[in-house]
Amino acid sequence: MLTSTHTLTLDVSRERAFAFLAEIENLPKWATLFCKRLWRDGAGRWKVDTPDGEIFFRIAADPATGVVDMYGGPREDAMAYWPARIVARPGGSLFIFTAFQQPGMDEAAFKAQCAGLAREFEHIRAHTERSLPA
Repeated sequence: MLTSTHTLTLDVSRERAFAFLAEIENLPKWATLFCKRLWRDGAGRWKVDTPDGEIFFRIAADPATGVVDMYGGPREDAMAYWPARIVARPGGSLFIFTAFQQPGMDEAAFKAQCAGLAREFEHIRAHTERSLPA
């Protein structure tokens, strides 16, 4: 199994970055390659239309630790895990995101997914660093 950790330096506070990334309803704003549509099903669970089909999705976030872990999969008992952290740094924050190659995913698809993160990260930057009240 391959893993790949990606970082994004942001010129906003840890709190501001966390507030944006921990809010599941912001997913379509930044994960534009992954999230084609986000909605709640009849039971109130979040679902995402991805390029590979419809999945359940959730975020486990903790403002005290900066954890913004993401989970997604075809069933609630079969969800992939993408650990993410937001840490403070002098002058701003750092978003740390780790991708795991999922079972059945070939190496080329995993590498393409990771390459797409660079585009997704620029959306995070645009939404967190734009001129809004802190």
